[in-house]
Amino acid sequence: MSDALFMQQALSQARNAWVLGEVPVGALVVRDGEVIATGFNQPIANHDPTAHAEIMALRAAAAILGNYRLPGCELFVTLEPCVMCAGAMMHARLARVVYGASDPKTGACGSIVNPFAESRLNHHTEVTGGVLADECSQLLKDFFAERRRALKSSI
Repeated sequence: MSDALFMQQALSQARNAWVLGEVPVGALVVRDGEVIATGFNQPIANHDPTAHAEIMALRAAAAILGNYRLPGCELFVTLEPCVMCAGAMMHARLARVVYGASDPKTGACGSIVNPFAESRLNHHTEVTGGVLADECSQLLKDFFAERRRALKSSI
């Protein structure tokens, strides 16, 4: 399957977050061309600041594989990961991270910082950005526009 098709599946997960009122970010873990785990943002519902889409997908994949290390796995996520998620991805020993929209406020794949490029770290994960970036970005824009309209109408 192509990166774009996997990102479409991550977008589907992001829509699950939207339904719950969470910021619509979705992720999935792929191994050998097969989706093994999915996740979407749930920090509000779970009262958990670490319940980002990427972390949810990593937790599910680790449980399924019976190992906290995920060598040979790829993670697809609709928004550029933050520093917390980037750290978790490196600890999981992911082979590759693919993201959609860049995040100019908290992005940790080069927008603000890039721990993946730090040569002193012992694991190096390949990063590919911009896959279906317009679609991923538009979903976030639509979500926040709807939130602003709802806030305006409640005043």
